[in-house]
Amino acid sequence: MHRLSTDQLNWIIVIGVILFLLEFVFFSGGLIFTALIAGIIVYFGWKNFHESWGKVMFWVGLIAIIFSVLNMIAVRFLILVAIIMFVIHYIKKREETTTIKPKFLVHDDENQEPLYRMTPLFQQRFFGTEATEDTAYTWRDINIHGGFGDRIIDLSNTVLLDDTAVISIRHILGSIVIYVPYEVEVSIHHSSLYGKALIFGNPSEEIFNQTLSYQTEGYNEKNVSRVKIITSLISGDIEVKRI
Repeated sequence: MHRLSTDQLNWIIVIGVILFLLEFVFFSGGLIFTALIAGIIVYFGWKNFHESWGKVMFWVGLIAIIFSVLNMIAVRFLILVAIIMFVIHYIKKREETTTIKPKFLVHDDENQEPLYRMTPLFQQRFFGTEATEDTAYTWRDINIHGGFGDRIIDLSNTVLLDDTAVISIRHILGSIVIYVPYEVEVSIHHSSLYGKALIFGNPSEEIFNQTLSYQTEGYNEKNVSRVKIITSLISGDIEVKRI
């Protein structure tokens, strides 16, 4: 995701400060003083939270602060900017994929052992769709969390040894599609607040705040290639299919 440039951030801060000053000058700072008074009420309510009247003061003051802050022009401006940036980045990153380029670390110290810095198959991206490459690639376990977009993993272009490969994905919104070769045994643990699960062509299963667990027949046998899939979604579908 492209980062917000310093100039853009500075302009947002400057406009926010100007709007804050306009709030203070033209509206007599009513909301600001209300928020300050509410803050004092919250403080004394918290100090006496063990008392019933302290609890009342705390929650009344907190609600007053929230409404006062949300009604400020500067805060509304910042919320609008955040929403616009969210939409722009989502559109730009929707179709982007990750390129895998392992790098070799060279050390001058003879006592240091050379190491390969292996670029993960997926980066920690909040927006956008990611997919494994169409060409052959070296397998590395996947352990990522993301925000919005789809995740597509194709295991047909890599070699899984007689060991357990791990795919762990924690995601907010989007679909997860995993292609698994026929000779690979699979274990699946999936949780979601809302979505569907389509596993190896079985009827689609509706999910509502559930955790599902599946395992192929030969998963626990010795000397077999296996993959353990652990996924969680707020809202989205998961599909695991043979290829």
